This record gives sequence, structure tokens and C-alpha cells, in this order.
Amino acid sequence: MKSYSRLEIIFALLAIAGCAAYKMEPPTANHPADPEAVTAPEKAASKTLAYTRADIPSAQPLLTAAHEGVQGTQQSTQGEQKTVVGEGKVIATVPSANQIVVNHGEIKGFMEAMTMGYQVDPPSLLEGWKQGDKVRFTIDVPKKAIVKIEKMQ
Repeated sequence: MKSYSRLEIIFALLAIAGCAAYKMEPPTANHPADPEAVTAPEKAASKTLAYTRADIPSAQPLLTAAHEGVQGTQQSTQGEQKTVVGEGKVIATVPSANQIVVNHGEIKGFMEAMTMGYQVDPPSLLEGWKQGDKVRFTIDVPKKAIVKIEKMQ
């Protein structure tokens, strides 16, 4: 049989005595565990955080609404126009993504002047262009892609 040291016996007795001496007080009405406790008022739901899946805004309606707004502008200013023509300078070509990056002037009734990457259809249109080339390009609005590129002098 194992013999316990005097120190171990003292600690054991203190632990037992300490537990026996502890008496839990019953919860008062201010304690959250009391069934009659006053509940805190509900906080207003955050308008910037999502608590459930239903609170997460769907990206699809936003894109659709934005797209409809752009199309509505195009249709009213272009009279159902299917293509627009722009002029600019080639910044880069990205063959792996079938895109060309062009710094262009304003495209009347369609887009402000900016530098932007455009899908190119067919991808073979990307061949032969280098940075700095001045180009005239045709965008097929329904396809959202450049369908024709010509070099300007």
C-alpha cells in the first residue's frame, strides 16, 4: 500500500473542506439562470452583417438590375444598337484569358474613356498586337466582346 506524505494529506483535507464549505447561493431575479430573470431587450439586427443564409444578399439580382440599367441606357441612346466602335491604344494582350487591355476614349452612348480589359471573340483577333498599337475596335454589345480590331495610322 502506498504511503502518503503529510503534505499530500493536508492538501487533500483542505480540498475536501473547501468544497464542503462552498455553498452556492440561489439565483436572484437578476441572474440569467433564474426563470423570472428580466431578459435583455433584443438588439436591432445589423444592416451590414448576415446572421442567416436569408440575410446574405444574392449577387444575381444585383447584377441583373445593374445589367438591365446599362442595357436600358444603351437601348434608349443607341436605338437597339448591337455594336459600338471605339478607338484607343493597346496596353496588353492576355491570350490565356482571350482578352485585350485597351486605353480608349469615350464610346458615345456606351462607356466613358478608360483603360479596360475586353473579351475577344474569336481569340485569333489577339494575334499580332503589341503594346502601344493604336486600334479601332468593334464591341458586340450582346456578346460583351470585341469582334473586330483594326490598326489605325
